[in-house]
Amino acid sequence: MSSTNRVTYYVALPFVSTDEGLIVPEEGIECAHAQAAMARARMLAATRAGAVAFSRTGDLALGEFEPAEVLASFGQVPDDLSTL
Repeated sequence: MSSTNRVTYYVALPFVSTDEGLIVPEEGIECAHAQAAMARARMLAATRAGAVAFSRTGDLALGEFEPAEVLASFGQVPDDLSTL
């Protein structure tokens, strides 16, 4: 990937518990930087089952991104976060 097209997104992703007891994600919230994503995830976890803060870096023009890097996890979240 060319470094000129690389971008890093920081996201806070809340999770809720379904009636069946599953933990599922809601819509992620893009944040300005890593600290903001972690703070937002902490706040979201206070009113939901849990939340994670993660980042993804890649080339937006090509649609190629590296695997997500989990920055912080709060409350109940799925064990497998490989699909972030």
